[in-house]
Amino acid sequence: MARIKDLRLIPFRIPLKAPLRWGKASELPALEHALLEVELEGGVLGRAEVAIRPTIYGETLGSVRAGLAYLRPRLLGLEADDQEAIRAVLEAFPCNLGLKGALDTALWEAWARSEGEELHQVLKPAKHRVRVAYILGLGEEEEVLADARMAYAQGVRVFKVKVGRDLEADTRRIARLKEAFPEAELYADANEALSPKEAERFLLAWKDLGLLYVEEPLPIEEVEARRRLRTQGILPLIADDSAMTPKDLRRELLLDTFDLLNLKPARTGITWSLEMLALARDKGKKAMVGSQAQSALGAYHAALLAFQQGVAGPNELAFHLKAEGSFLDFPPFREGWLYWDDLVRARFDEAAFRRYAQ
Repeated sequence: MARIKDLRLIPFRIPLKAPLRWGKASELPALEHALLEVELEGGVLGRAEVAIRPTIYGETLGSVRAGLAYLRPRLLGLEADDQEAIRAVLEAFPCNLGLKGALDTALWEAWARSEGEELHQVLKPAKHRVRVAYILGLGEEEEVLADARMAYAQGVRVFKVKVGRDLEADTRRIARLKEAFPEAELYADANEALSPKEAERFLLAWKDLGLLYVEEPLPIEEVEARRRLRTQGILPLIADDSAMTPKDLRRELLLDTFDLLNLKPARTGITWSLEMLALARDKGKKAMVGSQAQSALGAYHAALLAFQQGVAGPNELAFHLKAEGSFLDFPPFREGWLYWDDLVRARFDEAAFRRYAQ
């Protein structure tokens, strides 16, 4: 088995058509991420996208570079299929979720190619199509509606709506979206913006608007309040920030604080995503695959996991539509669905990547 020969980090920047706003103050005007390459002996390459999110994971480009420098001597020389040794190295390096998620994904891809296969041939699908969702950030009504029209024209039929700063403004925005897209389905993401005292009022209002679910309405430290809110049964709750790792997920499963798990391969790669999916499935919980606002490359790797057994919710695989450019030919969506046969034809475009590399 080929050993790990080199690890490379190449920053890139892709502007967004409009900024993404969420939570209490966060805003993303461009994808300022990095491509992580794993090279094995013999020249086999695996690639993945590092989503750099200072306000979520505390990672910057500088910290990702430093983290990779720390991990490099511990990973180089390991056999690509020695998952136990690789996992031991990564798990002995706490936090740094974006870096470790990308490393794990790139290592899986490199290993698959060293075996003469592509990653989609290793991660075999359990279904032939999956439902797709697009993330709508906070903003003025007309701005959000224009964003939704663009995604709808590209085949999206489910929208995740960022909420939580202003209930009245949220209500108006959601009502306008339902009026403009009567066939579309909507769910909310509060990004921990509500307090336990106001959560019930917000959820009742969103239920009246016909939303499917609400994601992380409360701060993650409000574990008991989250458990109580779920028992009220106002809207099904999605776990995201409260279940970032397998360790977090075990706690939330024990306390039964959520209905649907939002898996994010950008932070849990393939190894931990599959483990978390199995944990949720064993407890009778459904899962969805979420986005960390990545390019088409990140969406592609996330999509491979969306086709796994136990993933039943809408999957956030359409954020790349908001980007002003791409270096992977992600397939089109068809009336709200992504089809496996379309996905496996996607290819990384090296010439296009060079236009965005920093």
